[in-house]
Amino acid sequence: MSYEPDAKRYDGASFRRCGRSGIVLPPISVGLWQNFGGVNVFETGRAIVRRAFDRGVTHFDLANNYGPPYGSAEENFGEILRKDFRGLRNELLISTKAGWDMWPGPYGEGGSRKYMLASLDESLARMGLEYVDIFYSHRPTVDVPLEETMSALAQAVRQGKALYVGISSYSPERTREAAQILKNEGVPLLIHQPSYSMLNRWVEDKLLGTLEELGVGCIAFSPLAQGLLTNKYLNGVPESSRANDGLWFQKEFLSEDNLKRVHALDEIAKQRGQSLAQMAIAWVLHDRRVTSALVGARNVEQLDNSLDALKQLEYTIEELMEINRYAQDAGIDLWKDARESAA
Repeated sequence: MSYEPDAKRYDGASFRRCGRSGIVLPPISVGLWQNFGGVNVFETGRAIVRRAFDRGVTHFDLANNYGPPYGSAEENFGEILRKDFRGLRNELLISTKAGWDMWPGPYGEGGSRKYMLASLDESLARMGLEYVDIFYSHRPTVDVPLEETMSALAQAVRQGKALYVGISSYSPERTREAAQILKNEGVPLLIHQPSYSMLNRWVEDKLLGTLEELGVGCIAFSPLAQGLLTNKYLNGVPESSRANDGLWFQKEFLSEDNLKRVHALDEIAKQRGQSLAQMAIAWVLHDRRVTSALVGARNVEQLDNSLDALKQLEYTIEELMEINRYAQDAGIDLWKDARESAA
């Protein structure tokens, strides 16, 4: 069935300035980290992308190794672009990343110029694109000089293969160094992508202040704390949940203390007339230094639920104080070691 975008997709849509750049992002962006790989149902992912665009979402976030298998999320997204979005490329903001493991051998991960640029070429081929809008260093690496990684990002811009560059999971100090190196290269740092949620608040210590000072945008990934800040675990562990795969959601996340916090936050959400997931997304966005919240979805219904968070973004002081009683570090920051080892 051919796809005809909703003619009213921008009616009432809002966008946020990304740092001090000329680009804006939707307050909620769609990430293809999970549920869009070769093991997933293609038509479900296709329906999610269509629905997101019809609701004013213009930004879709990928990485080279999203799947599984690696690369398959980009392949599927490229097929969706070919089937449904011909002639609409200029309305889309597409990002990808390189940094984590992608292929065997010493040149298949990290921050070397060889890996970063080879990976970008492969990403473009998989998606059938001439360029991406944002190309990220997906993680800091200890064994590669920061100058080499940042110069690779700058080279991608000069080659016309990326319009902007970003970094993900970098410490405040490393972020400042990266921004200076890029400035010297004549390519500004557009955006930082950190993990951030009510149960993982590390960015509030120094990172958000650093980004504001540098004029760099912020897109928060995992605002639902890998699914912990949803109704999924309020009554036990579903068989199909991430808690059973042991990779990105570890069973120790479901500690008694964490579950007490989640139940308390769920009660606050009910009082606000929101689902817990909606309140969690809205909470991340209440700090205007956060440009966008990055969400995934298993189906269109779950996507709609997340996007409906935009219907109620405001908080009273009393609500924020009550949330702060329970919005505490829950030991779920899986990216902490990579960040701190390269600091």
